[in-house]
Amino acid sequence: MTTPSPFSPDHPVPSDRRPFGARDLFALWFSLGTGLMVLQVGALLAPGLGLAGALLAIVIGTAIGVLLLAAAGVVGTDTGLSAMASLRLSLGRQGVRLPALLNLLQLVGWGAFELIVMRDAASLLGTRAFGEASLWSSPVLWTVCFGALATLLAVCGPLAFVRKILRTWGIWLLLGACLWLTWNLFARADLAAIWARAGDGSMPLAVGIDIAIAMPLSWLPLIADYSRFGQRAGRVFAGTALGYLLGNGWLMSLGVAYTLAFATSGEANALLLALAGAGLGIPLLLILLDESENAFADIHSAAVSSGLLLGLKVEHLALAIGALCTLIACLAPLAQYEHFLLLIGSVFAPLFGVVLTDHFLVRRRRLPAAVGALHGQALLAWGVGVVVYHLLAQLAPDVGATLPAVLVAGALHGLASLSRGRGTAPA
Repeated sequence: MTTPSPFSPDHPVPSDRRPFGARDLFALWFSLGTGLMVLQVGALLAPGLGLAGALLAIVIGTAIGVLLLAAAGVVGTDTGLSAMASLRLSLGRQGVRLPALLNLLQLVGWGAFELIVMRDAASLLGTRAFGEASLWSSPVLWTVCFGALATLLAVCGPLAFVRKILRTWGIWLLLGACLWLTWNLFARADLAAIWARAGDGSMPLAVGIDIAIAMPLSWLPLIADYSRFGQRAGRVFAGTALGYLLGNGWLMSLGVAYTLAFATSGEANALLLALAGAGLGIPLLLILLDESENAFADIHSAAVSSGLLLGLKVEHLALAIGALCTLIACLAPLAQYEHFLLLIGSVFAPLFGVVLTDHFLVRRRRLPAAVGALHGQALLAWGVGVVVYHLLAQLAPDVGATLPAVLVAGALHGLASLSRGRGTAPA
């Protein structure tokens, strides 16, 4: 009998085939926590909250989201299973189909968004360097190029990408770009004046926190696809939390500051123009290349989710999904995606309230004694959490919806599980 491939979504990764330590996870999640999309989210927070309010929302939201993200990573390390396969332990064999389908849809959407952001930035750089009539300013050319690059990385898989590219030299280029943009900001902007300027009040602080939380939460349904290659749970938690907290908080804060300092014209590409003016556009180019890593993660994990549903090879599915994301990016314009981020939070935040409660409190990180077809109480708690999220978002936006939805869903599942006395396998 042959050993299952470590890329198979249905089988746990054996302990002797898990090379990732804390440094690997730090490099991966620092990279995935940064990018042009993160800068754009910072720009979204800037007008309504101002610099002080936006930074407060980023600190609170990112800290909450990162703790949930790192805890979900531990689930992958404890079980050795892919993200969607590990949900079977909490939701049942058939109960995982709905979140797997939703995850597939949101990852295809994220993958297309990443390609659109990269296309716009590369076209802008090409226009500035060679003129509008140049081939290098063509959006279609850049969409296809970045789509092909992200798809190639997804087919190669996370082990080769993290250990051979990201950990050895990619992380250092990205750190250099972040430092360069930070130095340029301090050298050129009047930060004291920007700090004293209040936001216009168009966005409540709680909504800003929910948007900031949505960034790490968007990775919840796929983190186990990478943490299942982790050697020890403690190192996975620390590497993930530190890497994403630093990368996401840093870049989102730069997005806020650059928008308020240099991108006040209201143009669609005002932030990109401001970034392109720093260091001859080299830092923007490096961050642009890093964005392909985010698209890689979306395409690879979408292939893992669809592989769980269809039973096909992840490598073959990655080719098809990469082509689909590229096609969508060629046809769809970059639109306001605040509601898209909040929708992701409304679905997956309460789901992982259930999953984390089940794994850490109910089963105490042990495998269940039996996995049924449907775990009705878990699905019901998930549904109630989604309802709570939307009720709070509509009726009490100043309260915030994400954390209450997580707590309600987790508490309902925990109470129901204790009343039924669900068993676990021996440790």
